[in-house]
Amino acid sequence: MIVDTENLVSLTEANQNFSRVVRVVDEKGIAVILKNNKPKYVVVNFDEYSTALEVISMRKSEIDKAADEIIKENMEALLELAK
Repeated sequence: MIVDTENLVSLTEANQNFSRVVRVVDEKGIAVILKNNKPKYVVVNFDEYSTALEVISMRKSEIDKAADEIIKENMEALLELAK
């Protein structure tokens, strides 16, 4: 994942100055909080979060559908392997 360096906030700074995190989210749409100099947390506005949850749910549904289809198409082989 590519992260814009302007979106980075250290955990220490986030603890001491959460308004900076909010300002970054308002200006850039996302803030990435670093812990031990590694991306650890993402802060987004609630609308973006809701959209992300919907996308994740749709993808999960598509994956489940594809898996069910693969199982259905290969049921005979799977049953033979299960013996």
